[in-house]
Amino acid sequence: MSLAECDLGFESLDLRPEILANLRKIGYHEPSPIQAAFIPEALRGIDVIGQAQTGTGKTASFLLPALERLSEGRYPQVLVLGPTRELVLQVHDEAKRIIGDMDVSLACIYGGEGFDKQIRALQRGAQIVVGTPGRLIDMIRRGHLDIRRLTTVILDEADRMLDIGFRPDIERILRQTPKERQTLLLSATMADEVMSITNRYMVDPVIVDLSSKEISVDRIEQHCFRVDEERKLKLLMRLLVREKPRQCLIFCQMKSSVRDLAEALGKRIRGVMAMQGDMPQNKRTKVMKAFREGQIRILVATDVVGRGIDVEGISHVINYDVPEDPDAYVHRIGRTGRMGKDGRAFTFVTAVQSQLLTDIEKHINKMLIPDSIEGFIGCLPGGKERAEKALAAKRARASMAMARRPRRSPGGGGSRRPKGRVSRRRG
Repeated sequence: MSLAECDLGFESLDLRPEILANLRKIGYHEPSPIQAAFIPEALRGIDVIGQAQTGTGKTASFLLPALERLSEGRYPQVLVLGPTRELVLQVHDEAKRIIGDMDVSLACIYGGEGFDKQIRALQRGAQIVVGTPGRLIDMIRRGHLDIRRLTTVILDEADRMLDIGFRPDIERILRQTPKERQTLLLSATMADEVMSITNRYMVDPVIVDLSSKEISVDRIEQHCFRVDEERKLKLLMRLLVREKPRQCLIFCQMKSSVRDLAEALGKRIRGVMAMQGDMPQNKRTKVMKAFREGQIRILVATDVVGRGIDVEGISHVINYDVPEDPDAYVHRIGRTGRMGKDGRAFTFVTAVQSQLLTDIEKHINKMLIPDSIEGFIGCLPGGKERAEKALAAKRARASMAMARRPRRSPGGGGSRRPKGRVSRRRG
């Protein structure tokens, strides 16, 4: 199917009338490019690999053919594996929207919550099971989940699952599924480890590659500031005042930084919450629900949970800390500009992080736009060299000032502790 056929709408994809009716109800009228290309291949029952950037509609790409091929039997037929609790909840919620009033049963299986509710969902005869690998293995081992009759296994965000160490669990699950199953794999990137999984557990897969030659999303404006570490909060406050974001996602590298920044912002403005891996699952679920419903305007998060945040209303992403991995930068900014909407991303870069910025720009083959705000300047070309020269000049001025400072006589009026900057260890 050519991409031009997207204009024909979902009716061109040979889906059942009840599925098409539900799509119209929830406002799905035309398939995205990945949906138009992936769904017809998946409907053939063959193994398919789909590669596309975040925010392009990959979830519906695998849910719609899975629903189309579902039988009436009340047993697990479709298993969807996702890397985080937030992502599996997101897939579960999207499946519920698409299913509507169709007689299809779902179960969402993830850690951080009790077993009882999830066991009851499986006992009711869940046909589609969505879950994280660790909790799924627990359910299989305890005898609550039987995957011996699965017809379809879906690996969603496969690159992320492998990044965070789920490969042994994924392989353990796949080895217990029927050999004649259909396997669908969706990923934003196709790293060597992802290809290793496909080579071992997929049979002659068709590859649907709609990843952009430009790695970053074209519709996202990407800006950067050069800033001293101790002035980041002040810059952030001024930036929020200037931009007036509809909804903003702020990324920090460490869980402790997330807590500290959210607390500092919360003292100054309303509608700020934090989300990081140590939070209890029920609290994380409440925070995400409030963020999706627009009750929270600013969410501070780590990369671990940031990958699971798929909210169309996010207008701005701010990298309070520069990610060390350029791929993480791409995933972060992909939280805005969803489904073709415009978005804005800002990155705060300290003098010692100039190389990280360079690595990102090489990775996305694009220069970030130097930005400025009162008292702050952007990361201009050659920023690393200028930062080093500025630091050397600053040290030279300090040295000259010390040389000109009059010395105290040994017997004069007691000793005074010289003033100086206190260096704080960073963890």
